[in-house]
This record gives sequence, structure tokens and C-alpha cells, in this order.
Amino acid sequence: MRLDLDPRTIAQARALAAKVGDPIVEMAKKHTTVAVERATLRLAGLAGADPDGTPWVNHLVDAVRADVGLEHGVALPVWQALATYDNDLSRLAEEAAAGQVTFHLPEGAEAELAAKHAREAVGVGIARLDASRVARERMIAEIGDAPRKPWIYLIVATGDIYEDIPQAQAAAREGADIIAVIRSTGQSLLDYVPEGATREGFAGTYATQENFRLMRAALDETSRELGRYVRLTNYASGLCMPEIAALAGMERLDMMLNDSMYGILFRDINPVRTFVDQRLSRQIHARAGIIINTGEDNYLTTADAVEAAHTVTTSQLLNEYFAKEAGLEDWQLGLGHAFEINPDVPDSFRLELAHALLAKTIFPDAPLKWMPPTRHMTGDIFKGYLLDGFFNLAGAMTDQGILLVGMMTEAVVTPWISDRDLALQNVRYVMDAAGRLGEDFHPAPDGFIANRAREVLGESIDLLGKIIDEPNGLLDAIADGTFGLMKRPADAGKGLEGVAEKSEAYYNPASTILEGEE
Repeated sequence: MRLDLDPRTIAQARALAAKVGDPIVEMAKKHTTVAVERATLRLAGLAGADPDGTPWVNHLVDAVRADVGLEHGVALPVWQALATYDNDLSRLAEEAAAGQVTFHLPEGAEAELAAKHAREAVGVGIARLDASRVARERMIAEIGDAPRKPWIYLIVATGDIYEDIPQAQAAAREGADIIAVIRSTGQSLLDYVPEGATREGFAGTYATQENFRLMRAALDETSRELGRYVRLTNYASGLCMPEIAALAGMERLDMMLNDSMYGILFRDINPVRTFVDQRLSRQIHARAGIIINTGEDNYLTTADAVEAAHTVTTSQLLNEYFAKEAGLEDWQLGLGHAFEINPDVPDSFRLELAHALLAKTIFPDAPLKWMPPTRHMTGDIFKGYLLDGFFNLAGAMTDQGILLVGMMTEAVVTPWISDRDLALQNVRYVMDAAGRLGEDFHPAPDGFIANRAREVLGESIDLLGKIIDEPNGLLDAIADGTFGLMKRPADAGKGLEGVAEKSEAYYNPASTILEGEE
């Protein structure tokens, strides 16, 4: 089921999104960040942390930056120094942390040799991304995939990875196709990635490489038991976005939350830092075969879901542009939107159908991520359960790709396993009873739903035109509170001090390999 929208209008919207997005991409290409450089070292195999929990990648990047600056990248100084450390990155990092190493920027033949060795080391990490992608494809071919779409997406997050695992396995047995492990509160604002298995998260579990490994292994076991591949999701956002992307790719996660503006708007992370970090993170996701999930649904938790509907479409178009520029394909674009209209608004369900169908019509090959009601969940669990049923019905009718399971206890308590079980029963009932309703449901070409969709698309085009007219384009629009009513200027926000403009001598083997330059 699709809406009969003018293809020329959709093409115009995409062209405007590209015009808005292109200056941001050019800005990202001209800058690096501490997180980009740390991700490069992680791909080269540097792991672990000191006794206080500070990762060695942080120590090494900080030491290089103190001696020669960040603007040249860390690869050349690090691999020049490694020549006297038998290529032992860990030992170099430990001695750099102790102040026993002085770095300098090599030139000429010395720089060429350092670049060669850096490229070889980082290439091993890229090969791990490739191997994880092949392993995923092979496992799906051997044991089977989810039996139908939308894929059912369920959140697990106790704070303790060893408690998360049995809950995730139980959810998979009850029908979940995707398990998402929410991160501990505030992790997006940590400028380092915690190390090891963790048991002390708050309203979520820390994203670490070991936690990724443990959950992936557990879900592989359950996948073989069930005869269908169960996907794993986490969050590549915040101040360590590219690092977490690298760890997720190496440990075979399947989806990652990765939105172009979420961290800027809702975590007050500097816009330049976010766009630079995001570009490398998406290049990693593209190589690893990971599906990204974007966060447009969040706009509707702070802005009115009817009045601000066009900002969701605008952001989806921008997310698509940034994603494809970084190498992601349509099947990897889990563009987000949500069922957040006040249920007391007349024709609210028809409006929700219009917005959902608009997204599906513009992005027919993307596995759209459909988010459940949260803003207008009042604590009345019976009404909440009904709202979730309407949400599931809208997802079934409009052929969404990823359906996040709504909880009737939203805004009341952290869901119990029994709450998740009831929520999954709701999804199963709707999908079994009405999962193919889209075959029979065709909105009138000039009816309420089609006209509302055209109205929202037109408003998106108008907004993109206004953004182009801003002196600094999208950066000014973000500063003005265009998205989610959040005002975030480009010269403020967390993490700005971790950004550097690249010098002519800048070299990063991860970027050059992922962009196909070497």
C-alpha cells in the first residue's frame, strides 16, 4: 500500500535535502575529533583500560594531542613511535600514559613508512568488520530469518548484563525478532567507553565491547534453538559514537541507534562534534552491514505531533542523505517515526496513518522503525494497552519494517517480564488478525489521509527551502530550535573541545580504507 504522491515532488524534497546536507558533509570532511582518532586505534586492536578504568585509547590520543596536536591525526605519530616498541600498541599506550613517550609528526619517507604500518594494522580491524558481516549472512542462511515483517523490536535493560541475557532470551522465545539493550543513563555524555562486563547501570546497561560479545553469544544460542536469527541492537550515539560503532561492528551487532541530530538536540552535544563523529560511525556501519535506527520520534515528545510532523519528514530526508553519502544502502536505513498524536485529537488515527504512509511512500525500500505511543501514556494501563493495539494496527496496515513493542506500563514503572509478555501478545494478535490488511486498504486519492500526507510533504519542502536560505544552513536551523524546539548553537555544547580542523598532513587509515581511497 502506497500513497499516490507526485514523484517530482518527492524528488524535489530529496534534492533540497542534499543541498542542505552537502555543506555539513564538507565540514565533517575537514575536521577530526578525539573519538574519531580513538575509533581508529580500536580498529587497530588497542583495547583495555588502566586500573582506574580509563581506556588506553584515551591515554594514547591525549598524549599525542599534547605533543603534536590533534589536527594531523594520531596514526602517523603513533606508528612512527611504534617502531621502537615492537608494534606493541598496548605497551606504547601504557608508557605514554606515564609520560615516558614524546611524539612527533614524521615527514617524508618516515611518514610513508608510518602510514604503511598504520594502514596494515587498521586493515585488520576492517577485516573483522567484514568477517562479522559474512558470519551474520551465513548464520541467517543456515538457520533462517524472522518469519515476517515488521520485525518485532523489544527493549531489555536491567543495568546488569548477566540479568539482561536471560530476559533477552525469554523475549526472543516469546516472539521478539530484535533485542535492544538500552544504555545506562548518561553514557552518551561519557567521553570514554567503559571496559568489561558491567553490572551497575542505571535504567540501562553500559555499552561495552564485552557486553556486546556476551549478549551476541547468548542470542546466537537462542537463535539456533528457535531456528531464526535474533538481531541485537545498541546505541552508536553520544561522545563515543564512532568507537561504539567500531566495537559493534567487530562483535556482530545487527542494528545501532544512529541519528543525525539526536545527540545535538537532546544531549546538548556540540553540532560539529556530532556530525564529524557520525560520518565515520556510518561508514563503519555501512562496511559491517549494520542497519541504523534514527530518532525522529523524539521530536514528537517535545513538539506537537501534528504541528511538527513535517520536521520528522525533513529529518528523515536529511538522515537518508547523510547515510547514503557515508555508504549505507536503502536496506540499512531504519528511519524513525512515531505514533505520538494526542488520542483526544479528532481523527487522530487517520492522521497517524497519513504520517506512516507518507514515510513508507517516500522511503519504500527502507526498513522504517515505527515507535509506539509514549507521550500520551497517562498511567491508565487499560487505555495504554488499547493505544498500543492501535499503534500495532497502524504498523501492520502501513507495512513498517521495524515495530518497537509498546508497553502499557510506560510512564508507570520499568516494565516487568510479564508486561513484556502481554505487550508481545498484543503484537501477535494484531499481526495474526490484520497483518495483511494493507492488501485491502487503499486510501482515497483525494481523501483525508492522502491530502494530509501531501500537506506534510509540502511543509517539509518549505522548511528545507528556509534552511537553505539561512547564512549557515542547517547549523543555524538547529540553533533556532527548528527540530524538537531545542536550540543548540554550533559554537557551544559538550565535546567541542575534542574537535580539530585537519591539517594538510592529516592521515587516517580508517577513513581512507572505508572511503575506498586505498
